[in-house]
Amino acid sequence: MRPVRPLPGSLVQRYHGWKATTFAENAAWYRRLATEGQRPRAMVISCCDSRVHVTSIFGAEQGEFFIHRNIANLVPPCEPDGLRHGTSAAIEYAVTALKVSQIMVLGHSQCGGVQGCEAMCSGHAPDLEKPGSFVGRWMDLLRPGWEEVRDIADREERLRALERRAVLTSLDNLMTFPFVASAVEAGDLALHGMWNDITSGALEVYDARADRFVEV
Repeated sequence: MRPVRPLPGSLVQRYHGWKATTFAENAAWYRRLATEGQRPRAMVISCCDSRVHVTSIFGAEQGEFFIHRNIANLVPPCEPDGLRHGTSAAIEYAVTALKVSQIMVLGHSQCGGVQGCEAMCSGHAPDLEKPGSFVGRWMDLLRPGWEEVRDIADREERLRALERRAVLTSLDNLMTFPFVASAVEAGDLALHGMWNDITSGALEVYDARADRFVEV
């Protein structure tokens, strides 16, 4: 027998509330999504952090964004080694099957994954250095970014800089996927990097020409 328990009553109640209101009021739209399939405008790669709500930030409707979330919104480099790659699979599906016209990488302030990377790389998180740490091995993707910000004296400033480096790391790694690179070069796909301050609600967008994040 699987160790699975029934949903909490509070969640069941909230579901019934949604079904009777939001779903009922938009039933035709939901039927259209079900029968015609999804046609999202963009893929969003964001953090698993519960404080980051992509659809709310952009006022997106159901079916508008193809969303993939992982620790620290990281994209690994293309590694066609026959193993299991969840993030890479999501990117492949978005670009080759859904034909999205944009991929947006969204980082954020107070990111726990980035904090873990900073602690690990500075020698303060030995558990993350263990080979069996899934989080640690995932955050190895950001070690080169840590090397670029490690000399920033103020820790909070260093963390904010590393959060932005996570976005840039993902943008760089996206271009290692042949199907992404070819779509970008053909003008069929645009990449965007963003960072959200969850305290103030500010949104910064990466300006490639200026090589910096600019608040919108």
